[in-house]
Amino acid sequence: MTMGARVVLVTGSTSGIGEATAKRFAATGDTVVFNSRSSAEAGERLVAATPGSTYLRADISNAEECEGLVHEVLERYGRLDVLVNNAGTTKVIPHYDLEAASVEVWREIFEVNVFGTWRLCVAAMPALKESHGSIVIVSSCAGIRPTGSSIPYAVSKAALNHLTTLLAKVVGPEIRVNAVAPGLIDTPWTADWDAIRGFVQSVAPLRRSGSSEDVAEVIVALATTSYVTGQVIAVDGGLTLAV
Repeated sequence: MTMGARVVLVTGSTSGIGEATAKRFAATGDTVVFNSRSSAEAGERLVAATPGSTYLRADISNAEECEGLVHEVLERYGRLDVLVNNAGTTKVIPHYDLEAASVEVWREIFEVNVFGTWRLCVAAMPALKESHGSIVIVSSCAGIRPTGSSIPYAVSKAALNHLTTLLAKVVGPEIRVNAVAPGLIDTPWTADWDAIRGFVQSVAPLRRSGSSEDVAEVIVALATTSYVTGQVIAVDGGLTLAV
């Protein structure tokens, strides 16, 4: 598939990794669909600055809105080539505080991170098969190592890692499925995580936390490289080598 010929849907793309990813696809000439569940104003601002793009509001934790999002993309553009499952949520809970990690917290996190991702993948599958497209899932190093903002969050990301390999095995050769597993990335979400940032900068081989652009670069590469599928790529400056 040639660069600049794709329709790309990036969920949760009005800030952070999602925004950087959508912009990077757009910079190659791809048609990009920005998405969020609430930031319509931010979405319209991004569309105004990104020629040929669209913003569609949808909450991926809602089954009807998931299906409606894919339907609207196809109505507008007639195809879908790349689905980037970036939208996610968490609760910051110390791992030792088992009582705080209630079943309700687990349900809230899984509804977005796992079930929403699954719904979108299934809804987009016919269009992606037709275009011989690609899925990239944004996971986390918390799904690889015993770390992360909370145990429910980490387990949800581990589920996404396994989902990546399972999907890749059954939807090829038409569709490739890969994931990125970022370490600590400097986004609005992590702006006040100074202690963790200092730790990463002291122990990771590359001696810095990551940027959204670092992750976006790998996502676009995975969506473009034609002979890679079923892989979970850590984008962490080598942090998982050290901890």
